[in-house]
Amino acid sequence: MDYKREYKAPKSYCNLSFDEPILNWDEGIPLGNGLTGCLIWGDGSPLNFSLDRGDLWDKRPASETLRDDFNYKKLIELVENRDQQGIRDLFDNCYNKPTPTKIPAGKLILDYGKANNIRSQLNIENAVADICIVKEGETSTIKSFIHAAKKIGLMTISNYEMVKELKIVAPRFGVKSDKLDDHGYKNEDELHKSIRYLVYPKKEFHEEDNLRWFVQKTAEELDYGIILGQKVIGDNLYIVYSIGSSIDGQDWLEDHKNNIREALESGFNTMLIDHINWWKKFWEKSSITLYDKELEKMWYLTNYLFGACSRKNAPPMPLQGVWTADNGELPPWKGDYHNDLNTQLSYLHYLKANHIEEGESFLDFLWDLVPEGQEFAKEFFDADGLCLPAVMTIDGKPLGGWPMYSLNLTNQIWLCQFFQRHWEYTGDDEFLENKAYPYLRETARCMLRWLKPGKDGKLYLPLSSSPEIHDDEIEAWLTPNSNYDLSLLRYLFSTLCTMAEVLGYEEKSIWKEKLELLPELAVNDNNVLMLSPDESLNESHRHHSHAMAIYPLDLLNYNLGGRDKEIIDSTIEDLEKLGKGLWVGFSFTWMSKFYSRKGNGEGAAFQLQLFWENLCSKNGFHLNGDYKSRGLTNWHYRPFTLESNMCATDSIQEMLLQTFDRVIRVFPAIPYEWKKNGTSFKDFRGMKGILISSSIKDDRLEYIHLKAHKQGEYTVQNKFDSELIIIKRKDNIEKVNCKVGMNFIVDLRAHEECTITAK
Repeated sequence: MDYKREYKAPKSYCNLSFDEPILNWDEGIPLGNGLTGCLIWGDGSPLNFSLDRGDLWDKRPASETLRDDFNYKKLIELVENRDQQGIRDLFDNCYNKPTPTKIPAGKLILDYGKANNIRSQLNIENAVADICIVKEGETSTIKSFIHAAKKIGLMTISNYEMVKELKIVAPRFGVKSDKLDDHGYKNEDELHKSIRYLVYPKKEFHEEDNLRWFVQKTAEELDYGIILGQKVIGDNLYIVYSIGSSIDGQDWLEDHKNNIREALESGFNTMLIDHINWWKKFWEKSSITLYDKELEKMWYLTNYLFGACSRKNAPPMPLQGVWTADNGELPPWKGDYHNDLNTQLSYLHYLKANHIEEGESFLDFLWDLVPEGQEFAKEFFDADGLCLPAVMTIDGKPLGGWPMYSLNLTNQIWLCQFFQRHWEYTGDDEFLENKAYPYLRETARCMLRWLKPGKDGKLYLPLSSSPEIHDDEIEAWLTPNSNYDLSLLRYLFSTLCTMAEVLGYEEKSIWKEKLELLPELAVNDNNVLMLSPDESLNESHRHHSHAMAIYPLDLLNYNLGGRDKEIIDSTIEDLEKLGKGLWVGFSFTWMSKFYSRKGNGEGAAFQLQLFWENLCSKNGFHLNGDYKSRGLTNWHYRPFTLESNMCATDSIQEMLLQTFDRVIRVFPAIPYEWKKNGTSFKDFRGMKGILISSSIKDDRLEYIHLKAHKQGEYTVQNKFDSELIIIKRKDNIEKVNCKVGMNFIVDLRAHEECTITAK
């Protein structure tokens, strides 16, 4: 069977469909364009359009982060003195104050009164929501979307006379006359305090012709507002809205009003055409067909969420993307940028899914924050080079929190991986020279400030930890070097060696020397990766940080066999013994990656099924805990974050294709039923930018299709059931003999395609 290039839109079963009212904001229908987000939910009395904008932040720093002794040197001193209360007072309690924080925008409400029936659907192919409201024998329909390329949302309402009220609702922030206790929160359990703790000037509402809006001044320079315009066209009410902000420029309000007027004049259907065309191009980038239709739906729906909340020239996803909580509280974890796992997992899948431009939002964000990272390295770590806070605001400032990870030195290295991965998956050597290598080099300079020889001559950090291990207790300061820190350090210097060699830089010898001075990973007598040189994981834990070397850093390679295979097998077996009792959503998706790395498709799929069926909302949002109380884990809360959705999607891709060691392996970890009943993927991206497609059915590999971005040799594992490989190019056919399970080479010119089959 030969490969055929064709556009595969998401199937209808991948859409969201609700036959009853949506009663929780975190189950709402999600719309977005990377900057603006909307959640549609409610029982008609009212129907809520909860709005968000990705760059709305109250960035007022907590006073502790401004102190002269808010620095690494002071942290080392407090840890050496085992002064836990001192650590909390200076570095942790500041996180429990209202600011800095992401803030919600407000919402639109349509009040129909209590409806008899509400049906809702989101068509993810064109990113349009349809709501049907039935009341006392009458029907009103609403079609709504956030324009893919413009800063506006639109809706058209039939039988609009049924709407009792249409209004803009601003968030209920505190005002100066409220005399609120504004000092902060008492403890972490109260982290999601009312937004009334954000005390701002009173908001102003205005009307002009067919427009209305409010303006909310905040405690800083930020002003913002929701602007709404409406127009009756035939039997329908046409509504256009936007979230404007002083970030958009001095004349932001007038500019947004003019945009709305233009959209009202153009008409709903005209605006819809450009919107649909954007999403069509998005879905053309890659596709899959799985035997497991629920996991196929998860892949498509999560890619939709990604396209809706991550765009070039817009802020990257924080914890909740463009869907900040609409419950009168600050968003979970203040909607910040958590660089100990959350941002990293959120941007794992985009390269292989071939959504390069959308994923560059995060990469551009990190590059733009280089000056901030240099300042933080100097001010906090007393170091040259570059390091961002591991828990930070949109402008790269520290929020504090458990300093074992919020102010951990090596989390910066995990951010480095996105520069390395982007280079590897695009083959862009100019990017390597001008951005990737300099970013990693500057990060290494910061690390070297604190790496000092121990008694054995090896390099050690003064403080070491593993994210969230032992929470914020004094025991969380592990004996240096933790496997988490060590894995990241080994990754950094080995990657710099590779990059320097490609670039022909003599600095390779420096990085090679530093790599050789690092200790080996700590492994116990059972061949299990440890937390640190003198401590093993002895209970279930949510963060698999000690096993970073397996994934995502790929320092251990199962395909090599021997010691690497032994350690991976033993570590996974140990995690199985410890159980899932203290896991959260990302624990399952990360575990799925471990199974994929060892070729266990049944295990990889099962972890994802547990995640999808038990830890996700009706709209697909990851809710972190076993909120249905099914006994899966001990966590029963439901704070919404996106990183696990994206990680799960990447795990599916790792089941279908692996190229991490520059060998193309198709279907390396899929269940037998998938092989038997048919599974395929189209235009997944591999190393050097090559696009790969493949199909398997009746337990037989049908074809592999390659399209090279740049000239080179590409190594492919023979997964066919024949030793005679046929490589069909446009102008010739090549036959290659290769044993099953071994590798063969395909030489391609830039932009050349070939289809590989077997006799």
